[in-house]
Amino acid sequence: MATSRFQNLRIAGIATSVPGPSRPVAETAGIPADAAAKVSASTGVSRRHTVADNVCTSDLCRHAAENLLLETGWDKTSIDALIFVSQTPDYFLPATACSLHGKLNLPVTCAAFDVNLGCSGYVYGLWLASMMITSGMKRVILLAGDTISRIASPVDKSVALLFGDAGSATAIEASPNGRSWWFELGTDGSGANHLIVPAGGFRKPADEQTQRPSEREGGNIRSDENLYMDGGEIFAFTLARVPKLCRSVMEAAGWEMDDVTRFIMHQANRFMLRHLSRQMTIPEARFVVALEEYGNTSSASIPMAMSTSMGSVLQEPARL
Repeated sequence: MATSRFQNLRIAGIATSVPGPSRPVAETAGIPADAAAKVSASTGVSRRHTVADNVCTSDLCRHAAENLLLETGWDKTSIDALIFVSQTPDYFLPATACSLHGKLNLPVTCAAFDVNLGCSGYVYGLWLASMMITSGMKRVILLAGDTISRIASPVDKSVALLFGDAGSATAIEASPNGRSWWFELGTDGSGANHLIVPAGGFRKPADEQTQRPSEREGGNIRSDENLYMDGGEIFAFTLARVPKLCRSVMEAAGWEMDDVTRFIMHQANRFMLRHLSRQMTIPEARFVVALEEYGNTSSASIPMAMSTSMGSVLQEPARL
């Protein structure tokens, strides 16, 4: 695994944004109430926020970024880079980060680029920001979010009842009083087809056939332009890999389990998170589960969990 250590870093603020009022999972149109209730009981998702047809991930992240800049009081001319992490960008091109750079009125001296990652995206964004600051930059804005409702079939209960839409903005800066950050990264590309939108790109361009919904496994209905998720494979991968990664990064940092203030994982679903906490023997009080009101918000799930459920913990030095 790839281990990285960076020093003198600080998160100056986190802001998140969700669209409109939330909707109960049990009232999802096109899915029987008993089926929705069964999924909700397993995943722990009671309500979700989903965007209107004219709202994109960039809109949510822009709103979060504007609030973050007000909260931190950062002068825009002091921002050295803008990172946009999402699998639901505005366009194939240009990069959404460049569009957001203009809308946020950031200086031409500010670098801006996109990262196409989902569940792991926020951690990779922090890692990239850390490298950039270590190389000499002072301040980086990390935007992470997704609008999975735009690519999920509304009648596919394997995904439509789980994912919510959200955007986030995180301010990261160099600080002589900052902390050391440790990262343990890896990839298993053999599972790429377990979470995929099969058509609509250049490998399989969109056409009339790819747009046509059909009944799939478990009676789920979707087209090849909708998100497909093999939940069983992802669950098995998570339990096999994540505990080892956590132990490895704690060993690199010289931490024991009791040294960690909170464990904040990607908020996939309650069933998976509970299995992880038990396998790693982490007390529930220190293992954050925060998806009941928002669902799995993909790359925004970790900052959503931090901003909505940790409160005063973030106001004091903590090991996360």
